[in-house]
Amino acid sequence: MRKIFKTILIFNFSLLIINSSNAQFTKQDTLRGSNGPGRDWWDVSSYNILIEPDYNNKTIKGWNEISFKVLNGGTNKQMQIDFQEPLKIETVTLDNKKIKIIKREGNVYWLDVKAIDFQPTYYKDNPMHVPRKSQKLKITFSGKPTEAKRPPWDGGWIFTKDAKGRPWMSVACQGLGASVWYPCKDYQGDEPDAAILQIVVPDTLVGIGNGILGIDKGKYEKKVNYGWIVKNPINNYNIIPYIGKYVNWKEAYDGEKGKLECNYWVLDYNLEKAKEQFKQVPMMLKAFEHWFGPYPFYEDGFKLIEAPHLGMEHQSAVAYGNGFKNGYRGKDLSGSAAGWGLKWDFIIVHESGHEWFANNITTIDIADMWVHESFTNYSETLFTEYYYGKEAGSDYCIGTRKLISNDKPIIGPYGVNKEGSGDMYYKGGNMLHTIRHVINDDEKFRTILRGLNSTFYHSVVTTKQIESYMSEQSGKDLSKIFDQYLRTTMIPVLEYKFTGDNMYYRWTNCVEGFNMPVKLNGIDDWLKATTEWKTVAATADILKDGLKIDRNFYITVKRVE
Repeated sequence: MRKIFKTILIFNFSLLIINSSNAQFTKQDTLRGSNGPGRDWWDVSSYNILIEPDYNNKTIKGWNEISFKVLNGGTNKQMQIDFQEPLKIETVTLDNKKIKIIKREGNVYWLDVKAIDFQPTYYKDNPMHVPRKSQKLKITFSGKPTEAKRPPWDGGWIFTKDAKGRPWMSVACQGLGASVWYPCKDYQGDEPDAAILQIVVPDTLVGIGNGILGIDKGKYEKKVNYGWIVKNPINNYNIIPYIGKYVNWKEAYDGEKGKLECNYWVLDYNLEKAKEQFKQVPMMLKAFEHWFGPYPFYEDGFKLIEAPHLGMEHQSAVAYGNGFKNGYRGKDLSGSAAGWGLKWDFIIVHESGHEWFANNITTIDIADMWVHESFTNYSETLFTEYYYGKEAGSDYCIGTRKLISNDKPIIGPYGVNKEGSGDMYYKGGNMLHTIRHVINDDEKFRTILRGLNSTFYHSVVTTKQIESYMSEQSGKDLSKIFDQYLRTTMIPVLEYKFTGDNMYYRWTNCVEGFNMPVKLNGIDDWLKATTEWKTVAATADILKDGLKIDRNFYITVKRVE
C-alpha cells in the first residue's frame, strides 16, 4: 500500500502496550485494533476477491487472493488473518503451496508460515526501495455470514427483497469490519493499493462493485461473473458488492483533472425519479472540488448506487438509500428557519464528501475517526455555502448544535478498534467552523482543506498529523482548540464581569492554557482571552447589553459577579 507505513508500526505497537492493560477491552479487541506481531511484518498490495452469495440459503462462498510484501525477513513467523464467526476458512495456499492453519482464536485465524524463509520484499541497499515480487496468499471460504440487523449502523450481509419481491443484497460493515464477509488483514492502517471484486450472481441479477467494470467472463450455468477493478488504495470496509435488478446510466463530469466518468445504478422501477434526483451529483462535485481539490479517484470513476440501507461512503461506489428526497430522509437536520438542509440531498452530499475525508485521507485507527466525520459533516456546511451563501452555511452549521450530546470525548481509545463519541459529526463540524473563524481568512482555510487532500493524498494518518498541518499552514497554534473539543466534553465558557467602566474576562471550563481568540458580534474587534483575568475598557453597548460574541464560535458566554 502506498501509505505512511513506518508511522503505523511505531504508533500502534505503543498503543498495543497501553491498551492491553485496559480491563474493559478483550484480547480480541486488541488483535483487531492493533498492528500486532501477526500483522506488522507484512503489507497488503492487493486483494482479488470472488464472492458468490446464495440468497435462498443466506450463505456465501468464495476466495480472496491476497498479494503482500514482506517488510522484514526471517523465519518463525505467524500470520494473522481476520475472518469473523460463523464463517469458516476452508483452504489456504501461499504461492500455490498449501499451508497449515495453526488455530482459530475467535475472529482471528493464525497461519503457520514458520517454514518459509521470508526475505524483505524491498532491497535494503536500494535507496528507491525497488520491490521484489509479491507473495500470494489464496484463501477459500464459505458459510453463513452475520446478517445486518439495522444497516448501516448494525452491519453485516444484507439479504432483502426489493418492492417487487426480487432478491436485493449488499453489505454494510464500517466499524464491524470487512472480515464479516471476506478474510483479510482487517486493519484500517493497511489498505491494498488496488483491488478486484468478482461477483457471481444469477443471470437475472446484476452485480456492482467498486471501480471500473473490467472483467466480464460472461454467462455460465445461468450465472454471470461481474468483475470490478479498483486502481487506487481502498479501505477494507469500502470494498462492497451490490446485487439486484439494477439498471444504469452514465455521464461525464468535466472536473479539475479532466473527464470523470459518473455511473448511476438504481433498481429498474426507480429509474426516472433517480435521474431527476441524481442531477445533484455534478453540483456536489463542483462544490467539493472547489473546497477540497480534485476528486481523488478519477481512474476508478464515481458511482452512486441505490442500496438496501440509508447510505455509506463506499469508495467510487457510494451507497444511496435516501428515498430520492432532499434533506435527511426528508428532514432538515439543522432546523434552520430557511430550511437550508432541505435544499439538497443529504446522502448525495455527505457520503460523497467522504471520498475526500475517509477514502482519500484515512485514519490509521478508528479512534481518530473524527478526521472522517467532522470534515465530512462540515462539507454539508460548505456545500450549502457554495450555492446559497456564507450566512446560509453558518445557519446550517450552527443549527446542528442542538444535536450535540457531549457524552464522551470525540477521540476514542487507541489500539482496540473503538471509535469515540458520535459528536464527531456535529460537534466536530462546529469545531472546524470555529477554527475557520479563528483563522479569519476564508481563502487560507480553503487552501488548507485542499492542501490536506494533496499532502495526504491516498494516505493513512494520525490525528497529530492533521492537527500539526492545520496549525502550520494557518500560522496559528490550534493545539489547545483541538484538545478542548476533541479530548474533553467541556464547552469553553467565556466569563466576564464589570468593575466600573472596565470589563474583566477569562476562559473557564477549559483545558489548561486554553487561549482561543474570539470575535465580538457585529464588529471587527477581538478578545484574546486566557484562563487568567484580563481587562479592557467596556463600550457603552457592552455595558448596556452585555458581552456578545460572534455566533460562529462554539462557546458559552457567561456574566459573573
